Amino acid sequence: MAYEFNLMRSLIYVGLAKEEYRPKLEHWLYYHHVPESISKFSPYVTKYAFYQAYPTPPEGKRFGAREMQLTEHYWLVNEHLPEMANNIFCEYMPMDVLRWQGCIPDVESATVHDNSESGDAGRAAGGGDFPPFIFSFVPINWEEDFKGKDRTMEDGPNFRWQFLIKYPEECGKEEGERWFHEEVVPFLTGSVRVNRVVSSKVIVNYGAPEAQFDRVVEVWFEGPEEWHELCVNLAKTHLTKPAWAQQDEFPFLKPQHNIASVFLGDRCTSDNLRQYKGYITLR
Repeated sequence: MAYEFNLMRSLIYVGLAKEEYRPKLEHWLYYHHVPESISKFSPYVTKYAFYQAYPTPPEGKRFGAREMQLTEHYWLVNEHLPEMANNIFCEYMPMDVLRWQGCIPDVESATVHDNSESGDAGRAAGGGDFPPFIFSFVPINWEEDFKGKDRTMEDGPNFRWQFLIKYPEECGKEEGERWFHEEVVPFLTGSVRVNRVVSSKVIVNYGAPEAQFDRVVEVWFEGPEEWHELCVNLAKTHLTKPAWAQQDEFPFLKPQHNIASVFLGDRCTSDNLRQYKGYITLR
């Protein structure tokens, strides 16, 4: 066997089908998933963190907002190689977990609580118009720095809009990259409402087959009002709808499928490798 040293950062955008499921999904994450994950990959993961999603701004659903959290890993090796296939325990991931995230139909099933699928098989479930499970691997550092490289923590807190884009087939990757760099980037960097813009190409996607994203972008604002004024109101007059558009207004991409977003703050909710002490409840 040959284990390849391969530094990568991964992003999982965790959705939420409805608020009714937030306690259930949070319980699974912290009671089952975190200790299982730490037991498995702590020897080859340097950071494993959760970032609770901020409330979605008005019209944010058009931008494919995922409303539960961002899960972030920093890897030393690629866990998806054949050498890493044998796990000492099967991951506990009942299909309800995908249901709570909105990736599969929200229906009762006699077998929905069975752990009949492995975690990876479960993440590949869904399809059609259901939001696909996103598990994108990107470089550990941003490849392109468009604005705000001199910003420091003393400049104040940030409302971060992080999003993944997948160029439509009608557009193609070459035209998509041109559109992003020549139209979207100048629109963002030219606004006084935007404090930071960075981006990277996605290296590989290990989520659902439909979740094959091309690029990750992060844009910082003072808050959701500035985001809404620029990306919803001003975009109507400052950005031209492309011929391949999948919706009439910016971002012009199909929500959840060709664009997925998370709205975040600076601070992680749980730096799991350093902070997790078990499922300790409110008294």
